[in-house]
Amino acid sequence: MHTPHIRTSRRTLLALIGASLVAGPLVATQSATAAAVGLDDPAKKEIAMKLVSSAENSSLDWKAQYKYIEDIGDGRGYTAGIIGFCSGTGDMLDLVDLYTQRKPGNVLAKYLPALRRVNGSDSHEGLDPGFQDDWRRAAQDSAFQQAQNDERDRVYFNPAVRQGKADGIGALGQFTYYDAIVMHGDGGDSTSFSSIRGRALAKAKPPAQGGDEVTYLNAFLDARVWAMKQEEAHSDTSRVDTAQRVFLRKRNLNLDPPLDWKVYGDSYHIG
Repeated sequence: MHTPHIRTSRRTLLALIGASLVAGPLVATQSATAAAVGLDDPAKKEIAMKLVSSAENSSLDWKAQYKYIEDIGDGRGYTAGIIGFCSGTGDMLDLVDLYTQRKPGNVLAKYLPALRRVNGSDSHEGLDPGFQDDWRRAAQDSAFQQAQNDERDRVYFNPAVRQGKADGIGALGQFTYYDAIVMHGDGGDSTSFSSIRGRALAKAKPPAQGGDEVTYLNAFLDARVWAMKQEEAHSDTSRVDTAQRVFLRKRNLNLDPPLDWKVYGDSYHIG
């Protein structure tokens, strides 16, 4: 469920009026289509992966994170891979189980019993001393990379986009949902994604209920910041304050590049 954020290693409208005089219907159609592009559009999804990687790994190179693994001391055991799968929260177990279904006898298969035992704790029992090296070895396998992609989409990305579209919010809003699910999971506790969204709904209506998108997203981000501050490991809220809020203040609801933001004081750019 979750993934923590601090790595111990460190860390439109365009001026179309003139054109519309010539080709009004065409421009209107293009604008409507552009506005309707969701975070599941391949180009937008790539942006989303880079944004999360800037917060999770202090890098835009999200594909370099398949091999990432460490215990960052947040009580969730090992955190690893492109979305911070954790040995203590069940999503790492599900990932290795999927990989083993697809490729029996892989280098991580032997750890499945241990992953079942440590689920719900920060224990490394049965994983050390070889698990980290074997994870990195597995990460060179395209089948394991694909399993990481698929579990990320199943557990985090697809539910976020689906709920965002149902709420009538655009690519930026869908990203705020995705980033929240990545960090907090969607369990039943007060800081889970559903609880964050519930707090936002108590303050503002989403577009699907006739509300203003910017007002609603501000309410959602307010609720997200509150949730982050409930846990020391997540208390640095810059991934909201100097990233998502920046895009929202610019009313970049479609998450269109160029994008400039900061996380933990580091500056990033997507052209």
